[in-house]
Amino acid sequence: MMSLIEKDYIVVAQNASGRNMHVPVYRIRGNRPGPKVYIQSSIHGAEVQGNVVIYHLLQRLKSLAVCGEIVLVPNCNPVGTNIKAGEYTLGRFDPVNGTNWNRGYYYDENAVHAFADTVSPHTSDAEIRTRFRAFWAQAIADKLASPWGLGLAQQLNLKLQQLAVDADYVLDLHNGPVSTRHIYIPEYARDSAKLFNIPHCIFIPNVFAGALDEATFCPWWTLQDALSKKFSREIKLGVEAFTLEMGSQEVIDFAEGDVDATSILSYLTAKGAIQDTHIRPAQMIRRGVALKNYKTLYTQWGGMVEYLARPGEQISAGEPLARVLNIDELDNDRGSEVVPAPCDLIPILHFPSASVLSGTQLYKVFTEYFTITTDTE
Repeated sequence: MMSLIEKDYIVVAQNASGRNMHVPVYRIRGNRPGPKVYIQSSIHGAEVQGNVVIYHLLQRLKSLAVCGEIVLVPNCNPVGTNIKAGEYTLGRFDPVNGTNWNRGYYYDENAVHAFADTVSPHTSDAEIRTRFRAFWAQAIADKLASPWGLGLAQQLNLKLQQLAVDADYVLDLHNGPVSTRHIYIPEYARDSAKLFNIPHCIFIPNVFAGALDEATFCPWWTLQDALSKKFSREIKLGVEAFTLEMGSQEVIDFAEGDVDATSILSYLTAKGAIQDTHIRPAQMIRRGVALKNYKTLYTQWGGMVEYLARPGEQISAGEPLARVLNIDELDNDRGSEVVPAPCDLIPILHFPSASVLSGTQLYKVFTEYFTITTDTE
């Protein structure tokens, strides 16, 4: 049976001419009850691969048994996508206010605790979820309607967050500069690391820094903890959110997009959003790291860089990560400097340009990492 795809548009911004800027919203509603899933891509303008992933998801979901509802929002930030400087897309920050496009979502810990105070011991988990979603949706709407107005990035973020506020599972699709696949996973949902076909997993605490995954899981995580302590029993409200980093920015690859679509379908099948499929998590090596051990390596020198270590490659302490060319010292032995690995590590991404200033974030790496699954499990 072919699933019906509904397409609508929402206004996320207005340009200086007063014209609305729209993004498409694709909805797939199943004939069976199930969870709501929200997936968006390209909140940063140069991070375009997620759009190909959503394309493959749409094509494949047409012939799958969807349960509940799946909402897909590709290219969710058309402002960022269109900020170009020559060959490059500069769509990471709001050009007017300088705000990171992925840092303006809403969260208020005090509001969560205020809601928890209204919950009685006899309230069912289902009623808690329904009431809290309505409460949180109103809080976002109130924030968006501030009489003082909001910056462009926050306006856009809140309009997207309104689409995701009642979702059980939220996936925000990103890309690194030059990167291998990795995923940010909240600690309370760590078992879900095994459901995606993603080799590198970063486990993050219940700390809000403005991103969509945090804006989704922080309220629910905080509410679960508050109610579990209040009623002296474990409360699990079943909402999960992740940031998926699917390779490098500024490029799209249709074949790799289908690989990532399969990974997401594996997760959605395990969560009951799709039925009657044979899509299962791949047997593969998955490695994890605590966020505190996901380190940034900065250059001590400016110059021209050759990146020697590939993202995803295991590197031992002392092995070369990069070589920096110093233009002012070409006539002596300081003409180039090797940047060694300070410890055993796995490079996950590196700076996209060969020209760097001193203090540039050269690599982001896993340290003190551990194995989650092997290729025989």
